[in-house]
Parts: sequence; C-alpha cells; structure tokens
Amino acid sequence: MKLFAGTPGWTTEADVIVIGSGVAGLTTALNARAANLSVLLVTKAHIDEGSTKWAQGGIAAALGPGDSPEEHREDTLIAGAGLCDLDAVNVLVSEGPEAVRKLIARGAVFDKAESGEIALTREGGHHRNRILHAGGDATGAEVSRALLAAVQNDSGIEVIEHALVIDALQAADGRVCGVTLHVIGVGSSSGVGRALARAVVIATGGLGQVYSQTTNPSVSTGDGVALALRAGAAVADVEFIQFHPTVLWSDTSAAGQQPLISEAVRGEGAILLNHQGERFMEAVHPQADLAPRDIVAKEIFNQMREEHVPHMWLDATGIDDFKERFPTIYASCMANGIDPEQQLIPVAPASHYASGGVLVDLNGESSVPGLYVCGESACTGAHGANRLASNSLLEGLVFGARISEHIAGNLPEQSEPHEDLSEQRVLIDPSIRIPLQLAMSEGAGVMRSAKSLKATLATLEQLGKRQIKEPGVKAWEASNLYFLASAIVRSALERHESRGSHWRTDYLETSAEWEQRIIQHLDKAGTWSSSKVAVAK
Repeated sequence: MKLFAGTPGWTTEADVIVIGSGVAGLTTALNARAANLSVLLVTKAHIDEGSTKWAQGGIAAALGPGDSPEEHREDTLIAGAGLCDLDAVNVLVSEGPEAVRKLIARGAVFDKAESGEIALTREGGHHRNRILHAGGDATGAEVSRALLAAVQNDSGIEVIEHALVIDALQAADGRVCGVTLHVIGVGSSSGVGRALARAVVIATGGLGQVYSQTTNPSVSTGDGVALALRAGAAVADVEFIQFHPTVLWSDTSAAGQQPLISEAVRGEGAILLNHQGERFMEAVHPQADLAPRDIVAKEIFNQMREEHVPHMWLDATGIDDFKERFPTIYASCMANGIDPEQQLIPVAPASHYASGGVLVDLNGESSVPGLYVCGESACTGAHGANRLASNSLLEGLVFGARISEHIAGNLPEQSEPHEDLSEQRVLIDPSIRIPLQLAMSEGAGVMRSAKSLKATLATLEQLGKRQIKEPGVKAWEASNLYFLASAIVRSALERHESRGSHWRTDYLETSAEWEQRIIQHLDKAGTWSSSKVAVAK
C-alpha cells in the first residue's frame, strides 16, 4: 500500500539511509560510518528538532556503586508488566553501561556530584539511583548536542533536512531498497525524489500527535511506523501508549505539545496532591509518588474524574534549589504564571511515549528484509506494556549500535525498486487531523472501554473516507496519523484486560492468557489483520 505522492524527479544513493535525527538515528549513523559505510541522514525538520532534545529526565544505566544490570533488569521487567522480551531487556541493561561510556567519549557531559563523580538520581519505578542527567533537566539536549557535533564533523554522512519520507521502495522480492521523500522547500533538492540504499533504518521517533495533547513535538506524526506498516511490516504492542502523568496543565482548550514536568522532580521530593490538599499515591502503590508512570497516570485520571476537575497538583515547594536543578521546567512554569518554588503546579496526563511500534529482532530488523527500526518507532520488546523511566535514550544508544553492526556484516548489493501497479494508493484529507486527535483522546486515552473504542474506530472509518489526490505534507501526515490511530484502536479493542499503560474500564484485571503480543498487519489492498505471539521469557 502506498500514498499518492507524484513521480520522483531526482535520485540519490548511499549504503545506508537513516531516517530521523534523534538519539537512535544519530547513533546508528555514526556507528555505520565507523564501519566505513556511506550514510544518508534524512530528517523532517532541522537536524536538532527531534524528540531527543525534549528528554528531561535522563539516561538509565547501572553505573553506580552497588548497582548492577540484573537490578536494572528487574525494575524494567516490573514496569513492563509481564510483556517484556527477556532477551531484549538483557541486551538493554547489559550493553547499556558501555553505550553510555561511548556517548561520554563522544563528548556528552553529564552533571557531576561534589566528589567529581557523575551524579545519579532516581525516577519512578527504579529502586536505585541510576539516572544520569545533564544541565539538570536538559539531558536530551546535551545528548543531541554531542551526537550532532560528531555527525557534522563526518563528511561521510550526507544530511537532508526538512524532508518528509513518504514510502519505502521495494525490490521484486520485497526487500526494502530505498525510500521516496519530499524535501519541504529547503535543502539540496526540491519536491519528491527517491533515495536508494542497501539498508534503510527508521528512527523517526514517536507518534504523540495522534492525540490532542502530548509532550511530543509537532513533527511526531509516526511517519516511520506508518511507512513500515504500508510496506508490509508487522507492528506490535501499539495499544501501549504511555501517558506521562505530570504534564503542565494550562487550559482545557490547550492542544499540541505541552510542557513536561519530569518525574525527576518527584525523584527530588515533589509530591502529588488532590484538590483537598491530600496525598493520594501513598494508598495506591508502595513507591507512592514514584510508582511506575502508568500507575501514577491512571490514579491522577481517576482523581480528576472523581473530583470533576481538569488537573491535580504537584507540590515542589520543598525543593530548595528548584531553579538551578530544573531550569527548563522552571522557565516553563514561570511562562505560564506559576512560580514552582512558591506555588503548586497544576498537572494532568498527556500522551508521551509509544512502548510498541514496528516489530524487530535483537538486531533491529523488521519482518521486511532490508528495513531496520530503532528507538521509539521500534518494538524490541524491551519495554513490554510500559516503559521504565529513562530507558528510552538508552534503547536508542544500545540498539542503534547493534543495528549498525548487523548491517555492516550483512549488507547486500543494491537492488532495483520494483513498482507493483496493482498496489492500492491512498491519501487522506488533512482536515481529519483535529477530529482524529480529539476522538483518540476521548476514546483511546488513559482509560478505554469497548464502547469508547468502538466509537473511536467508527469515527476513524468515517474520517478515512475523506480521500484526496493532491499530495502535500499535511495530507501525508494526516494519512500517517490515520493508519497509526487505526492500529492503536484495533489492538486496544482486542486486548481484553488492563495491563501496563493499557487500561480497560470493562476489563479491570490483568489476565495471564494475555501475556502475548498483538501483531497488526496491513496488506497491499489496505485490509487489516492481526495475530498473537507469546512473549519470550
């Protein structure tokens, strides 16, 4: 299945195409260059505008005294609520420390304690201080800076900015051998072109713009996952959308990207309060305000519903050095008229992270040969039903390195793209974007039910009928959001239980029979199908 895009007017070529310039894409590109492969790095906006720079909390790795990969593994498995792939988790936590050391060797500078050692803090779900941070709450920005500097100093990496990747190019045998892309007004080429490669790596980040309120930047429309779906790749665990529990609330009409209040703030002592000034997490979980994100988000949602209010409160007034420790968050609060050192911060859940994505193996390869996926776009199985705090940047570092190593040892000759004239082509009217986001937030958000999900799916099916044949960025993005929303709702309807970040009001219990992945497929005619696979333990 393909999107209407017009005839490509230009061609470029490299050994490897990497789509995305966050931690996953940049790490993959640098390691591919270390193997002496030519790299074309394609990014949708400016090279430093991906999701990575927004990451506040940090990177989790077992680097502190007394900590171990085994303890990190246990915390990850608990957060993943029975759906983690054990092999993937072992790869993540055992290769994580070395991946972080390599990042430091590439120039990343992390905050240090008075002793001169790297300062480690704690976040929700972790039983030890193992979170590295930089600039207080600007870890993602520092990671991005260090990796970008290395990329920009490598003449073997060609960068195309302001380019939206549309669809995969495939050889007659189905192997992915390139992509079609559109350069948005600025760049080395203009209009729709094609880029050929011996391997393609999707590292396009999240899909938060499926919802009306999110912590994700505006570019996070899930383009890579949608591309993989249309190319025939399996996607898994897409019903597990993590809603960050503490996003700065400003107004009921606020939409798009919202300021994140990192759970590192709770790690430093901030507490959640209801509108009676009462702590409510202590009665819910042994870790109270530092419980895993899904637990906290659900309870905030329940408290809001019970009190008929649009937000809860976060009390950070007990943190003496808030402005110095969390400068980005402090600035966001002050910009919204809140002094966090003196006032309570209004917070509410918003879509934050997709634990699922394109199903890949331990080398990052999808079910379609030649197509690799890394970072938030991938379902490695490491996150299970709910990502443990600060494992996301780590996943990009670890699996980006593994993908590059596998590509270097298994790179085929360049194949010629084959056009299947029978393949269906579609394009959805961009006017569906806002009603789609509202429908997803209402019916497939923090809490779901068969009734709400069926209503959402019916809305999506009606929106999908609004088709056009006039290609453009807004239409391509709307089409991608449509396919992703459809996959999320279909999987959420199928999973008859509550687990991790998937909560059904009509199936409140977790069931052992659902310790399996729900895998979605989309065929060339646009027909959906699903299957189930037991989780590897």
